[in-house]
Amino acid sequence: MIQFNVEGMSCQHCVGAVTRAIHEHDAAAKVEIDLASGRVSVESKQSAEVLKAAIDEAGYTVTGTAGA
Repeated sequence: MIQFNVEGMSCQHCVGAVTRAIHEHDAAAKVEIDLASGRVSVESKQSAEVLKAAIDEAGYTVTGTAGA
């Protein structure tokens, strides 16, 4: 499980945008997002770097990464 701290998410639209960005790189990824904490948890075969780049490209800022 890879966990990211993400800034800029404030609504369900943001949740959808981040989830779609991750699924573009791994359609089978399991994505859980907690808006209150800004935490995005992902189970994926992609690397943390690829997923971070996808979130960044969607317009959100990843401020921290944990897990592998």
